[in-house]
Amino acid sequence: MKRLIMLSAVALLATSWMVTPAMAHGHESLGDVAKGHKIFQEGIGDDVPACAGCHGTDGMGADDMGTPRLAYQVETYIRKQLEDFASKKRMDNTMYQMNDIAGALTEEQRRDVAAYVHSLRTPFLGSDLDQLREDGEDVGTVYKGKLIVNYGIPDNGVPACKSCHAYNGRSAGNMFPAIGGQRYVYLKHELEAFRAGNTTPSSEDDASRDNDPMAIMRHVAAKLTDEDIKDAAAYLTVAKDATPGNPAAPKR
Repeated sequence: MKRLIMLSAVALLATSWMVTPAMAHGHESLGDVAKGHKIFQEGIGDDVPACAGCHGTDGMGADDMGTPRLAYQVETYIRKQLEDFASKKRMDNTMYQMNDIAGALTEEQRRDVAAYVHSLRTPFLGSDLDQLREDGEDVGTVYKGKLIVNYGIPDNGVPACKSCHAYNGRSAGNMFPAIGGQRYVYLKHELEAFRAGNTTPSSEDDASRDNDPMAIMRHVAAKLTDEDIKDAAAYLTVAKDATPGNPAAPKR
């Protein structure tokens, strides 16, 4: 009987763990999509330019600018990044604008923008790696990246990306962002920034990034070589978020 009670308790805890991110995500979806749309597409006065100027009207980002895809990104993650930019916990080392822009937004407006970009579900297959190579970008090898994403690099103590980011980087929700289908240039850049942040805080070098919870990404990136980073980014940018047998994209 005692064993049955214990098993029931464990099952309840496991169920709670699985449900909580989704419930938390739903509970925290307090932003106004319509207001977020206006900010994203039009900006606010002189201090907040339209987000679409760098991230595209569809929120897909751009490799030539190094900006990330925001469309359908995890809402709570976007909110955290905007808050971190505003507080300078994360330094914008790509366009050097996000700290000022996020700081000019109110907390409510940051929620609105996060809610809006999460509502964008335009299909995206990732960066055009062939075009990037033609443009002179140093692109990694997709099949090698697939091994890292799915199995990690055990000999170097690198866990599989899917351990936190789920199948093909489609996101496990809440604080873990979707990295599958993300822009190649941005993925590569952020992994390099996390690696730098493992030894140098962003307050000393804005090329570093150190706003990851529990330093998870810094510890992982520190064990990646330049080639590992390029390979993982190459696979993730073209990774599909559903298996052939289950074409339905997950909700996040």
